[in-house]
Amino acid sequence: MLNHIFVHKIEFMDKSMNPTAIEIALTSLRQDVLSLAYLPGTKLKVEHLQQTYGLSSSPIREALNRLAEEGLVRSDDRKGFRVALVSDLDLQDITSMRLLIDLPTLEQSMKTGDDEWESHVIASFHLLEKLESRLPEGPVVLNAEWSALHRSFHRAMMSACPSERMVLTSSSLFDQAERYRHISARYRTVIKRKSEEHKVLMRAVLKRDFATAKELHQEHVLSTQKNALKALAQWHQDAH
Repeated sequence: MLNHIFVHKIEFMDKSMNPTAIEIALTSLRQDVLSLAYLPGTKLKVEHLQQTYGLSSSPIREALNRLAEEGLVRSDDRKGFRVALVSDLDLQDITSMRLLIDLPTLEQSMKTGDDEWESHVIASFHLLEKLESRLPEGPVVLNAEWSALHRSFHRAMMSACPSERMVLTSSSLFDQAERYRHISARYRTVIKRKSEEHKVLMRAVLKRDFATAKELHQEHVLSTQKNALKALAQWHQDAH
């Protein structure tokens, strides 16, 4: 089972530290790790990160520790911090955990979601669809804007679940799969637009048709794994 399920709660260990600086460090580092700006296995030197983000060592170290809890970074007392490696087993583990957590989270969200929740789901899909419509023809590149809107759409569907821990765990697992989406996109040779797939899923969710929504979401997650596993083989081949 996945060893690192982390909930995105800012619970500051040192109240004297600037929470804004910690949030900046955590958000920036997470984004750069997820987008492969720092490749798997890369050593993350605190001094270098200070210069990159213009922050002191305290928020940088706090952010690295948080990312280690999320499973995106590995820490070693002797070797410091490194970006976690990627592997078939890790992806399969993330996928299994996503299905284990996402499906009941989505079901509870569909049961308790109100009109405001519905409007949030629709709005988040609309923004994602509009962005995709502006992208050039060819394989979709997972830029930061698309990734953020994609995450927002999936999180919106889960957001009405009464269990905050389930919602946050689902979000964390979604993030852990993000590096694999980027690897998959790097080797994509055909047009892969998700808007129609997302629209069908959204409609099932808003109709409270859980059987269909469950099937569609499961297919969506497993499709990500299938494509990423193929890309990983090429990724590892290119690395050698």
